[in-house]
Amino acid sequence: MSDFIESNTNNDGVDRRGFLKCMAWAGTGVIWSINGGLLTSTVLGEEANNRSAIGTAELNFVQISDSHIGFNKPANTDVVGTFRETIVRINTLPKVPEFLLHTGDLTHLSDPAQFDALDQLLKECKTKDVFYVPGEHDIYDNGAQFRARFGKNTAGAGWYSFDQKGVHFVGLVNVANIQEGGLGTLGQEQLDWLEKDVKGLSASTPIVLFAHIPLWAVYPKWGWGTDDAERALSFVKRFGSVTVLNGHIHQVMQKVEGNITFHTARGTAFPLPAPGSVPKPLPVVVEATELKKMLGLTSVNYTETNHTLAVVDSTLG
Repeated sequence: MSDFIESNTNNDGVDRRGFLKCMAWAGTGVIWSINGGLLTSTVLGEEANNRSAIGTAELNFVQISDSHIGFNKPANTDVVGTFRETIVRINTLPKVPEFLLHTGDLTHLSDPAQFDALDQLLKECKTKDVFYVPGEHDIYDNGAQFRARFGKNTAGAGWYSFDQKGVHFVGLVNVANIQEGGLGTLGQEQLDWLEKDVKGLSASTPIVLFAHIPLWAVYPKWGWGTDDAERALSFVKRFGSVTVLNGHIHQVMQKVEGNITFHTARGTAFPLPAPGSVPKPLPVVVEATELKKMLGLTSVNYTETNHTLAVVDSTLG
């Protein structure tokens, strides 16, 4: 077997053995603890460890992604139902999270009724504060609906930052100027803003960047990467702890580069294929009993005393 997902003639640089080591398709979740930029893992089934981490952390938040409200095809004919199950999971956590991060593709077609449906569903969640970034499916109208509803008081196409209990969060938009299947892009205006935003922060400040398309080259052939991400990441390399959260690829992948940990989340709507496994990244149709094992959410816990983030993935099945 080749060590690459496809033959080396594609020059995609994806190593099969390395890919399999860093990807978790579904099933048992993993607790990822970040200490000084290094990850250690614990099987999510060790419930005592998980509940202790959540219960004692100064800050808990949950990442959700790719809800695609409005999608109705064989890969999932009830995206509202699976999103509602995600909310139930959040509501049963041992400690109510301070907020949610939604990393894009809230809707499938940027339709006002789809945005309304998502907004109503989130009212069922005990966690009321939600921070958003758009996915490409949210800006078919050039992002007017998204910004009017979820992007107030943001800059440019919807980027912004905020602080929570010593952690600095930055929401980035890398879908505003992409072609179908093309790489994400941040653009010079946003890069200039990001450089200024983090410039005055202490290097000991934990940083969380979140955007829709991954800020690392997961699989450029499918547009699973951001062409100017390296410039953005250069602004945060001086920080001791940087976590980058993305959606878009509907599956869990992790990567560590020095002090920066990259993490992509499962969607709540439908799975997508593993990079390079098929010609195009179209929604994967699986047996109904298997679908929920490929959908899920990510919980992140922060303990201020040792400046660590623990990233916990769980499925709906």
